[in-house]
Amino acid sequence: MSINKLALIRYKTIDECLQNRRRKWTLEDIIEKVASMLYEYEGITSGVSKRTIQADIQLMRSDKLGYNAPIIVNNRKYYAYSDSSYSITKAPINNNDIDKMKEIVGILKQFNGFSYFDEMSDMIAKLENNLYKSTQQSRNCIQFESNTQLKGIHYINPLYQAILHKTPLLIEYKSFKAQKSQSGIYFPYLLKEYRNRWFLIVKPKKGTTLLNLALDRILEFQELTKETFIEYKGIDFDRYFEDLIGVTKSERDRAQKVVLRIEKYHAPYILTKPIHPSQQVLKEDDEGITIRIDVVLNFELEREILGFGHFMKVLSPRNLANTIKSRLERASRQYQEKAPQ
Repeated sequence: MSINKLALIRYKTIDECLQNRRRKWTLEDIIEKVASMLYEYEGITSGVSKRTIQADIQLMRSDKLGYNAPIIVNNRKYYAYSDSSYSITKAPINNNDIDKMKEIVGILKQFNGFSYFDEMSDMIAKLENNLYKSTQQSRNCIQFESNTQLKGIHYINPLYQAILHKTPLLIEYKSFKAQKSQSGIYFPYLLKEYRNRWFLIVKPKKGTTLLNLALDRILEFQELTKETFIEYKGIDFDRYFEDLIGVTKSERDRAQKVVLRIEKYHAPYILTKPIHPSQQVLKEDDEGITIRIDVVLNFELEREILGFGHFMKVLSPRNLANTIKSRLERASRQYQEKAPQ
């Protein structure tokens, strides 16, 4: 059973009332107190109905939430806990809850292996220790793709905070092609992962176009709290990458119709795991399938196609077909050349 935020506020308030044994609590007193807390926490001015509070009390008494709260009514008027030391915050966790929490911890540990968030790593370790110290630990049943040797992983949390709080950054960056690093002021907008590699989407202060900075190429950075942050107008980052495989794209790039032919042997892989959400099957026969995707032409798309080798052929557009053909010919020549003695 899921519990919404308002219900949690009501349960917590009822619990606090019944723990306070210095006062006798009528149903009307509890309703008034709950209404007061709903206004304080959520700004709700409509109060709360008598029926809602009565239903809350019945639910707290039951085992549906695992509370089994010993709520009694004295003199048919005053509500209290029969056990003066009881509180729903002290309610024991049942076996079903423990099993579910074990599963959740197992999943969280996969993210913990990336060391993305130091605070989360500590939290997961504490949760795991408390959860398993009195129970038999079971093996992990799920694994995520990870690479703990990736550079720049430790930057994710501070960069995320900079984006969240709209803080300009002074970044020293060295691309693979550059012989030396360069420093500049950037406005960070988005963190994006592609194939287990992370990128920071930014706009330089001295520039007008968006850039992708690979975290493993960032040497260092510092926050510039006194620098004015400039929002990037006209871009919905939730949709900016919809027509893209990877992260390489400029604002001027537009999706193109890409038609691909896949041989029969590899067709099931493409059908069960589409190359892109826009994928459509144009033709299917005994020889294979022909599909269409609407994406920006970039290096990541080329690498995806090349990964299928001779099992995939670009039918259109012509410039992409020529690029793939050229790359395959160059690769073939490397195997035709004589190895050095």
